[in-house]
Amino acid sequence: MNDTQAWTIGRLLSWTTEFLQQNDSRSPRLDAEILLAHTLGCQRIELYTRFEEQPAEGHREHYRQLVRRRADGCPVAYLVEHREFYSQPFEVSADVLIPRPETEFVVIEALDQAASMTDRGPLQLADVGTGSGILAICLAQQISNSSVLAIDNSPAALAVAQNNIRRHQLEDRIELAEGDLLAGVDRQLDIIVSNPPYVSEAEYEQLDRDVREFEPRQALVAGPSGMEVYQQLVPQAAERLSAGGWLLLETSPMLAEQLQQLLSDHGAFEEIRLTRDLANLPRVVAGRLKNS
Repeated sequence: MNDTQAWTIGRLLSWTTEFLQQNDSRSPRLDAEILLAHTLGCQRIELYTRFEEQPAEGHREHYRQLVRRRADGCPVAYLVEHREFYSQPFEVSADVLIPRPETEFVVIEALDQAASMTDRGPLQLADVGTGSGILAICLAQQISNSSVLAIDNSPAALAVAQNNIRRHQLEDRIELAEGDLLAGVDRQLDIIVSNPPYVSEAEYEQLDRDVREFEPRQALVAGPSGMEVYQQLVPQAAERLSAGGWLLLETSPMLAEQLQQLLSDHGAFEEIRLTRDLANLPRVVAGRLKNS
């Protein structure tokens, strides 16, 4: 950065936006604002009333370090250690996937099904592959008569989930468990949700650098076809769902038809349905366990 002029907030944002644009950021201005607001400990909107302010050198140096890491591909969410999901803040780290807006459709679908189960009393839910805990937390918040089992095979991910559960004061409603999908679960469940790994090995090589080089591979890649985790989880879910219970799975638009067929071929599920996201792409596949 050339120091012949004062490095005001306005100038920092302009310079950083251009720099990140040259380094392939898809949202350079937004990235610049989020990183600077994080550095200064303020809200993004406050930057616009402080354009002529000159941050202290310590703040500028910290900001430069974050900008360099962003230019190297590190996602903004990992740099500021949080991401918004379902209009709420959640801690994230490199041990968990960064929450995507598309995953909110799993929450919406689960709430719809829970609303039809009011005659069951307290609902037993499970979030398989909980990661940062976003699905478990949102469901516990929105479904007051529920308890949620949040499962992951990564102790590091479970530590992040624990921090988020504590932050949202849901320790008495959400139980964490380390395990391989539903293999160690011995209770009956009313709703099972999951955003499991569903990227194929070939598809993984084509992902953007900021995903491929920074987000945890084990939370993304299922295997050669992308269907491998579903093929394990669907029969496990069928054994643990109560009659009329629902299995809700986030998926890739490329796999949605295969996943619907997997549920149909299993034979235990009915009312197999598909939910599309805001881009009109297939995003959530759901099936209800038959009553008999």
